[in-house]
Amino acid sequence: MQRPGKRGQRWLIAGAALAVAILVLILLWDWNWFKGPVERAVQARTGRVLQIGNLDVDLGRTTTIRGDRIRFANASWAKQPQMASADRVEIDVRLWPLLRGSVQLPEIRLSRPDVLLETAPDKGQPGNWAFLNGGGGQRLQLQRLRISDGRLQFIDTLGRSNIDLAVRSGQAKQADAAPPVQVQGKGRWRGAAFTLKGGTESPLELSKSDHPFRIHLDAHAGATHAIAHGSLTNPFQLQVFDLQFQLSGQDLDDLYPLIGIAIPSSPPYRLDGRLKRDHERWRYEKFSGRVGDSDLAGDVEIDVAGERPRLTANLLSRRLDFDDLAGFIGAPPRTGGSETANAEQKAQAAQLAAKPTVLPDTPYNLGKLRAMDADVRWKAERINAPRLPLDDMDAHLLLDNGLLRLEPLNFGVAGGDIRSTIRMDARRPQISTTLNASLRRVQLGQLFPDAKLAEQASGGIGGDIRLSGTGNSIAAMLGSSNGDVGLGMGRGHIGNLLMELAGLDVAESLKFLFTGDKQIPLRCAFGDFSVRNGLMQSRTLAFDTTDTLVIGEGTISLKQEQLDLLLRPRPKDRSILALRSPLHIGGSFKDPSFRPDFKALGIRGAIALTLASITPPAALLATIETGPGKDADCGGHYAK
Repeated sequence: MQRPGKRGQRWLIAGAALAVAILVLILLWDWNWFKGPVERAVQARTGRVLQIGNLDVDLGRTTTIRGDRIRFANASWAKQPQMASADRVEIDVRLWPLLRGSVQLPEIRLSRPDVLLETAPDKGQPGNWAFLNGGGGQRLQLQRLRISDGRLQFIDTLGRSNIDLAVRSGQAKQADAAPPVQVQGKGRWRGAAFTLKGGTESPLELSKSDHPFRIHLDAHAGATHAIAHGSLTNPFQLQVFDLQFQLSGQDLDDLYPLIGIAIPSSPPYRLDGRLKRDHERWRYEKFSGRVGDSDLAGDVEIDVAGERPRLTANLLSRRLDFDDLAGFIGAPPRTGGSETANAEQKAQAAQLAAKPTVLPDTPYNLGKLRAMDADVRWKAERINAPRLPLDDMDAHLLLDNGLLRLEPLNFGVAGGDIRSTIRMDARRPQISTTLNASLRRVQLGQLFPDAKLAEQASGGIGGDIRLSGTGNSIAAMLGSSNGDVGLGMGRGHIGNLLMELAGLDVAESLKFLFTGDKQIPLRCAFGDFSVRNGLMQSRTLAFDTTDTLVIGEGTISLKQEQLDLLLRPRPKDRSILALRSPLHIGGSFKDPSFRPDFKALGIRGAIALTLASITPPAALLATIETGPGKDADCGGHYAK
C-alpha cells in the first residue's frame, strides 16, 4: 500500500486533530450555554418565565434533549408562582427531518410533572393556559408520551372547583406503541365532592385535529355519576367529540350547580346516549333510560354561544308515572309502596304529609328560570296515575329570559281531554301567572276507578277555567288568583244509589244497598264560580235528574284551602223516610267533611216522634216528600 505524501500526511494529521478536537468539544461542551437563548425564546413567545436547572444533549440520528428541574411561571394574576414544573423532561428529536423543517418527536418523557390549570378571578379574563403568543408555528408530530408520577390540578375559585389528579402512563400493548394515560383523583366540582378515574388510549399525534383518540372516564360529582367513553378529535381544544355517555343520579335538579342547566327536580334517574360536541353546540342524542318510574327517550341540544344557554329537546315517554312530574310544581313524588324517590324527597313527602295543606308552597328558583332559554316538546303515550283518570300528555315548554310558556299543556282525561296554556312571567320579583284551560268530552263513568261505580254513571263533562295570579309558588299563585271557573255536563245517567245517598233518602238507600242499583237519566249538571283573590264564589250550582234536583251554593277558598258548600236536595218522588235536609261540604282540601244539617234533622225527628206519640200514622207525615223540585233549565248551562 502506497503511503501518502508529505502533503497528504499533513491533511490527515489536521483532519485527525480536528476530529479529536470536535470529540473533545462534544465531551467537554456545556450545553447549559443554550439555556439562556431557550429561556428567552420561550418568554418572548408566551410572556412567561421559563427556568431550566440543567440542560444536556445526547447527539445522534435521534437526538435526546434532556432538561432537569424545569419551572414555568404562572399568570401574573395567579397566587401560585408556578404553572408547571418537572424533575426531568426528555425529548427525542429526529435530526434529518428537522433539517427539512419537519419536527418529528418519537417520544417525550416527563418525570414528576406538576401542572396547574386555573381560571382567572375575573369572568372576562382568560385562564392561565392562555399565553401571550401561543398560536401558530410548525405542527409537531408526537408518537409517544410517557408520564411518570405526574400531577394535574384544576382550580376555579369562582366556580368553587378544585380538582387534584394523579397522571401516569400505563402499560403499552406493544413495545413500540404509545402507552395509555391513566388518571385518578378527587376534589370538588362546583362545591360538590368530586372523584375521577379512567384514561385515554394512545394519544398519538395529539396536535392533529383529524386524529381522534379514545377515552374512558368515570366521574362522580356529589350524587351525580357520569361515565364517558369514545373519541376526542382534538384533545387540546375539546371542541369536537363523540362519546357514549351514561348519566345517573338522585335528582336532575343537581345538574344546575354542576353544569348550569336548569331542570326541575326529579326522582332518581339513569340515562344513556351519545354525547356530541361541535364547538358551541352540545347534543345528547338518542338517549334512553328512566326517571323515577317513567321511561324517557329523545334528543337534547344545548347551544352555549349566546348570552344564555339555550336548550332544545324532543322527549318521549311510552309510560309516564304522573307523580314523577311533581317537581314541575315544587312537590316531591309519591313515596309509598314501590314508588321511586331519593332520601331528600322522602323527607319532603313526610313533611308534606304532616302539613294541613296540600297545595305545593315551595318557591320557584327565579335564578334558574332566568339562567337559560328552552324549547322542549314532551309527549307521553300512556300515563300511570292510580288516583287520576289520565290517558296521555302533549306538552310544549318555551322559556325565554324568565318568561315561561306551556303552549300547550294537554292531557287526555277519562276519554276526553284537558287543553291548557300557562304563562309564567318570572322577569320580576313576583311571578305573574295566567292559566287558560278547557275540558271537553271527559266521561263521567271513567272518572271512577272502581268498575262498579263506573257502570253507574255516564255523560260528558266540559268546561273552562280562566285564572291569573301572582306568587312564587303554586299555593301563592292560586291563593291570589282571579278569574272564572265553569263546569257542566249534559245528558247522561247516574246511579240512583248515589243520588238517594246524597238526598239522605234512608228507605230508598237501604233498598238499593241490598237489592241493587238502577239508573236515573241525568238532564244536566253545572257549576259556575267567580274567583276573586283566591276565593271561589258560586254563581250557579245545580245537579238535575228525573229523580232529584240538587241546588248548591257556597265558597271554596284557594288561599286557606277550605270548603264551604251547601247542597239542597229536592227529591221529585214521594218517598217515605226521606229526610229532607241540606248537605254541607266543609273542612279542608286535605280533610273534607260531608255532613247533613243536623239541626234541621233534629227538628224533623222531634216532630216525627211527637206525632208518633199521638197517632202512629201521622208520624209518617213529617218524612213524606211531596217532590217540590222541578227540572232545572239546562238549555244554556251545560257544555255540548
